[in-house]
Amino acid sequence: MYFAIIKPKYGPSAAAGNTLQYIVLRRWHPAGYTGEPGRTVARPQHRDATTSCRGPVLSRQAPEIIRDPLWDNIRLEPAAVAALDTPAVQRLRHVRQLGHAFLVYPGATHSRFEHALGAYHLTRRALATLDERGDLADIGEADRLAVRLAALLHDIGHYPFSHALEEAGFTHHEQLGAARLRAGALGEVLRALGGEALITSISAMIQGTSTSPLAGLISGSIDLDKIDYLSRDARMCGVPYGQVDVDRLLASLCLLPTEVNRREVGVLEKGTSALESLLFAKYQMYRNVYWHHAVRSATCMFKRAVRTTVRAGAIDAAAVADATDGTLTTLLLEHDPTGLACAVHERRLYKRALDLPATAVPEQMPAWLWNDPERLEAAEEALAISLELPRGGVLIDFPERANMLQVDLPLLTRAGVVERLTDAGRTGQLGLPHVADELYRTARRLRVFTSEPRRLDAIPAELREQP
Repeated sequence: MYFAIIKPKYGPSAAAGNTLQYIVLRRWHPAGYTGEPGRTVARPQHRDATTSCRGPVLSRQAPEIIRDPLWDNIRLEPAAVAALDTPAVQRLRHVRQLGHAFLVYPGATHSRFEHALGAYHLTRRALATLDERGDLADIGEADRLAVRLAALLHDIGHYPFSHALEEAGFTHHEQLGAARLRAGALGEVLRALGGEALITSISAMIQGTSTSPLAGLISGSIDLDKIDYLSRDARMCGVPYGQVDVDRLLASLCLLPTEVNRREVGVLEKGTSALESLLFAKYQMYRNVYWHHAVRSATCMFKRAVRTTVRAGAIDAAAVADATDGTLTTLLLEHDPTGLACAVHERRLYKRALDLPATAVPEQMPAWLWNDPERLEAAEEALAISLELPRGGVLIDFPERANMLQVDLPLLTRAGVVERLTDAGRTGQLGLPHVADELYRTARRLRVFTSEPRRLDAIPAELREQP
């Protein structure tokens, strides 16, 4: 069977019978490219599960192989190839996984597209493990396909430059992703593969609202998204911090009963050390890469540039959501009234006037520091006046990720008993959650960045004001 790019052929023959005539523009086969341009083919006017407005979506039977620097060979089933071959997914090639981290770690230019492939690959491996264990006996192919495609498409709504714009108050990417599943060529492909039911199932998994027993592979304490991004980010940054015992962790996955007629993704007792490696890798990567001071300085500058440019009406939020790293940078360099986008582009970053670990910050600090961009910006301008700096000369950063080391999943003990692993840990088995809050507080830092050299010896009053 072949894939083909086709266009309508108009003329007398097009009206004959109940078929339309099409011209083959390009035709290929899993074994290699085949030409035959100009050949006329017939196609039914109606669409069924194997066709879409773009032509056959399931005609390819053999899997595709993609070479990946982390997982080596990634096998793609025909349904995954059809989804990948849409503009919405191809856009992810041009969205960096780690935002501005490449300004510190030059190798961190890998994309959301690569990460999507990796998450899909790990999901296939996890399903194979569960199937061998007999845990999928009562789970149909439609549900298995949904979880595989959810892994592939989980970042379909992602903004340019990582999570910065969500911090800046823009709509969360999961919501954008759910909408994009139904739009354009991707929506047509998914409807051809499984109708609205498939789209609804994928959407629920991406947004963390699914009740499927397999939902924990997409969103949860050991979702495969985490395993790929920690491993991939560490590899591409050239740091040793993101090491996860992937093989052991995947081999320990199982479906366990948690409520009446309900099962969840859990782990065997032998996998607790591998789970701990995942949690500690996450802590190390946040402390050394994701929340590196220069990365956060560039992120804060970028957030202010985008917010100001959107507020000025030069670009709108929809254009920002649809952009790639490159197109958004181009728009900002042309329209940003603050000059911050140009400064980030040239790596002229704000410097630290204050840098405190959360362990040295009072616990009663106001929540607007991390969840109210408008109030934060007002405090930044007030502090700029106090420090005799121009408007936009102060940026405050206190990123929040309260669930960084959160654990909540079932565990099957060697005695055959199902227990619940939570943040309280399990004596003799999982000790990291006992110190999770302290680790989180050492990774998290309160910083004040300034456009000109300044030094603050204490937390200024502008940051302590309650709303």
